[in-house]
Amino acid sequence: MSDLIWSAIAPELLLVIVAAVILIVEVWQRPPLKSMGWLVGAGLVGTWAAWLLQFSRLRDLVEAGTGGLLAFNGMVLSDGTSVIASLILLVILTLGVAMAWPMLAEVGQRSAETLVLMFLATSGFMFLTASSNLVMAFIGLEVGSISLYVLAAVARKSQLADEAAMKYFLLGSFASAVFIYGVALLYAGTGSVSIDAMRAFSGRVIVSPGVLYISMAMLVVGVLFKVTAAPFHAWAPDVYQGSAGGVVGFMAASAKVGGFIALVRIVGLTFGRFADDWRPAIAAIAALSIVLGTLLALSQTDFRRMLAYSGVAHAGFILVGVAAGRTATEAILFYLAVYTVQLVAAFGIAAIVSGPTSSGSPFASYKGLASRSPLLAGGLAITMLGMSGMPITSGFIGKLGVFRAAWEQGLQWLVVVALVASVAAFFFYLRVIVDMYMRDADEDTADVAAEPELAGRLAISLAVVVTTLFGLYPAPLLDLIRNVVS
Repeated sequence: MSDLIWSAIAPELLLVIVAAVILIVEVWQRPPLKSMGWLVGAGLVGTWAAWLLQFSRLRDLVEAGTGGLLAFNGMVLSDGTSVIASLILLVILTLGVAMAWPMLAEVGQRSAETLVLMFLATSGFMFLTASSNLVMAFIGLEVGSISLYVLAAVARKSQLADEAAMKYFLLGSFASAVFIYGVALLYAGTGSVSIDAMRAFSGRVIVSPGVLYISMAMLVVGVLFKVTAAPFHAWAPDVYQGSAGGVVGFMAASAKVGGFIALVRIVGLTFGRFADDWRPAIAAIAALSIVLGTLLALSQTDFRRMLAYSGVAHAGFILVGVAAGRTATEAILFYLAVYTVQLVAAFGIAAIVSGPTSSGSPFASYKGLASRSPLLAGGLAITMLGMSGMPITSGFIGKLGVFRAAWEQGLQWLVVVALVASVAAFFFYLRVIVDMYMRDADEDTADVAAEPELAGRLAISLAVVVTTLFGLYPAPLLDLIRNVVS
């Protein structure tokens, strides 16, 4: 089916419509933030309803023996992978808006633009994950990325924010140029930009196999930048430290989901026949990301910079699954689902502790947090344990899935490297817990109360539930992913 099937992009369209309505209402009415909250809430409810309808239709197609829905002349593929990725992105958006609400009150007139950028970024990455055409993938990638570039400087309260936005924009633009040049070379080698057509044509190139290898490398490098994999990660610590605390969790999580799903489609579908060629390279990048991210995180004095380098290591862990091939798709989706929720919650708690528009979050701010705010300390402690991969947490189940897939594909050395790094990573995660529960607060922070608003409390509670419930009983989420992806 290649018709104009609007249900295939219903959630994405609703996000764009809601973003446009927010701008129009802001220009004509300038409502208070509370009234804007009702509009945003209605938009999120409508988008969730559209996703449920999309999921219901996909489930009917799966039961009928059809793998997915190809729409808009083969530009969009609504299948299990894209629908689960959309679910994760909608969760990230909902949590991101909840954690960013105190920041919106501080930025004043820029609150509407912030919400619009968050909705557009989510829509762009959803289009990226549902793309069956590399031109469409590039458009989705750019819509999402450009929105994040602007979000990085939305607070405009420090030079660090401006520096973060400029660095993100310049390096991101370069990565996008590399990606689109890879698309051009791939078209020169295959005569098409459709993922399905290129997969069928990959064994019969027009020019030479060398063109395919070069284009594949450029596409992969362009995406690896977005997911902060080493050695393309240098921008991440400065951007995550300098950006407004209220939105940095959303920025980090949404980009990772869009980028990794795009990477799975590129290497798993487009270049599936060349797995023996790209698997060693992806495995090497995964090992470098894990080792470098872990070592650099150990030496940080700022919590947000630590999370940035931790994100480099987590990108490496997910790349372990990518190196395993398409058999690890379900494990990658589970990993992304639980890790991104923890990531948004961790950055959101950092924003509450250090200020919603602040740049940076020194470890000293977390000393004695358990006595000032048991909720924040407990939520952050559980989140840190989940990120570390502690048994009985969902992070452990996520790592176990990608490690198992890689082991079965003969990448035992990579699994060993990842396991050793995971043990070493316990140090910087437990360091935060020790500061919160076993050290007294400094004089300048001892009397500072840090309590989240209702939306923030609900978001932190959800992250705790995801971390513990899916660690003890992961079957519901695993079965959901398996039933629609398979």
